[in-house]
Amino acid sequence: PLIEGTKIATDHGEVDTSKILFITAGAFHQAKPSDLLAELQGRLPIRVVLHDLTEEDLYRILTEPETHAIRQQRALMRTEGIDLRFADDAIAAIAKIASEVNQSIENIGARRLHTVIEKVLEDISFNSTLYKGKTVVIDKSDVEEKMKEFRKKSDLKQYIL
Repeated sequence: PLIEGTKIATDHGEVDTSKILFITAGAFHQAKPSDLLAELQGRLPIRVVLHDLTEEDLYRILTEPETHAIRQQRALMRTEGIDLRFADDAIAAIAKIASEVNQSIENIGARRLHTVIEKVLEDISFNSTLYKGKTVVIDKSDVEEKMKEFRKKSDLKQYIL
């Protein structure tokens, strides 16, 4: 209802969302305006197709924003008493794999980074007590080892992240 145009109660009073221009973004390059709900077609009148994210773009997303995903994962592991570190070549490998999977399966843009990182850190996350009080450094070989199944299988659709 928010985007369709309604009145929303906030701490600062009611806000009429029918007077707000909403800008949405995502990996919807295959969607046509007619694929949207009728209520949304009129609320999102302008469509701009962007270029796919490159490996370099994905690397920048992992390193440049103040609260990038790598920093978030380090903070998350710190709550478990783990000093998690990523070598630069590991970050580059994550970006490369995310780009490859986006090209070969389904392009979901930067959201792929989160799922690749999650897969790389799966063992550490689920067995955090084994790593408590330790420094864990993720390097390129760790990333490639955790993601090798994706490169081996010819039918990658069964492994969509």
